[in-house]
Amino acid sequence: MAKKILVIEDDKDIRDTIVYTLEGEQYEVIASEDARILKKLIDINPDLILLDNWLTDWASDANGSQISKRLKSDPAVSHIPVIIISAVSNLKEIADAGDADGYLKKPFDLIELVDIVKKHTDK
Repeated sequence: MAKKILVIEDDKDIRDTIVYTLEGEQYEVIASEDARILKKLIDINPDLILLDNWLTDWASDANGSQISKRLKSDPAVSHIPVIIISAVSNLKEIADAGDADGYLKKPFDLIELVDIVKKHTDK
């Protein structure tokens, strides 16, 4: 059974590139342009979340790091690895502050994308 990846990225070109690349690696990919999809997180039950840091949360003006922190504090979903994606220079610190499992700096190499997904899904 294919591992399921939830991609939350507001940039359509980046989102499409991630989806195309991961589907080519035989992952099941569910993509969204905003964090509202997280309302369905239990039903989706992904094996990994790729989360853009500059998103607006459905309930507040939270960024990806704050959303990750919220997910990691919820026992029902805290087991799901979260990878923060952003072009900011202090991405490691942002990911650490959000208790994320990793980070991917934009612009990223597609091999780097596949490697981090494999690392966190044990594929």
